[in-house]
Amino acid sequence: MVWTNLHAKIHRTIRSRLLFERGQRLLVAVSGGQDSLCLMKLLLDLQPKWEWELGIAHCDHCWRDDSQANAHHVEKLAQSWGVSFYLEIASKPVNTEATARDWRYQALSAIAQAHNYQYIVTGHTASDRAETLLYNLMRGTGADGLQALTWQRPLTQNILLVRPLLEITRKQTEQFCQDFQLPIWEDSTNQDLKYARNRIRQELIPYLQANFNPQVELAIAQTAELLQAEVEYLEQQAQQLKEEAKEWGVGSGEWGVGGDIKSKISPSFPSSPVRLNRRVLQKAPLALQRRVMRQVLQEILPDAPNFEHIEKLTALITAPNLSQTDPFPGGAIAQVQGDWLTLTALKAQ
Repeated sequence: MVWTNLHAKIHRTIRSRLLFERGQRLLVAVSGGQDSLCLMKLLLDLQPKWEWELGIAHCDHCWRDDSQANAHHVEKLAQSWGVSFYLEIASKPVNTEATARDWRYQALSAIAQAHNYQYIVTGHTASDRAETLLYNLMRGTGADGLQALTWQRPLTQNILLVRPLLEITRKQTEQFCQDFQLPIWEDSTNQDLKYARNRIRQELIPYLQANFNPQVELAIAQTAELLQAEVEYLEQQAQQLKEEAKEWGVGSGEWGVGGDIKSKISPSFPSSPVRLNRRVLQKAPLALQRRVMRQVLQEILPDAPNFEHIEKLTALITAPNLSQTDPFPGGAIAQVQGDWLTLTALKAQ
């Protein structure tokens, strides 16, 4: 085996970041593109050192005419490498990036659970990290969205999603595939500029490289890495502040009439009002106040809270007594009651 600088870098990354343990079962998501082939080759070459059991999973989204041939191509590669192969085919075409991503992670999790894999490994790179930061920045997001591509995160209680290539650029994976003559399957949808991420990749990043910084992908990826540590710290501090400030199930009234309204409004609502001590929250910086409000809303709203939801709830921390919000999605309102900020469900009409 040829031991390259990329082999050494990934070996050090896995060890220093504690991404995997020795002897674990790793399910590698392989599309057939350069990033996933580079990842698979690296893991195969490192396998003797780590004693992993490797498997390959391929998800056929059925949104290209050649998707079946693509899946067969990956299956043949798995056979040539002597690795177990698992194929999941979408029952109907998934035509948006978000829908495809959600379905893909569900499919990968199902395969991993069925075959006892502890990790799902993807070939996301520093280039993907930079594109994600730019994409979320233009949509409007806080630090959490800017650092969305993290080294690892839980997909289920027992399965971790891991991204070992986040310090490697797409240019490096391309060169690696050329050096080892890996048979890349070219995905035609990667050139389709109707997708926002492709426009970022094909137009915006090259413009930034040519006019601002040739190493802009790595620079932006490093920003995401810095934000990740800061977000983790702020989330921990906000969690502590929330626990100090909240009081569950205390106060006048219940969420609904006859104990039956809760399910009609939102199945995620607690059975009693949520009360937060404003005096505790007022001592905290605005950044932590907003995070506490977001954490609370995430627990009770049917969908993720947006900026406006968080801001109108945060404003009540210093608002006059008896101030209240208009209803949140699902039917909750927040009201100032002296030192307390109380979230309750609307009464049945």
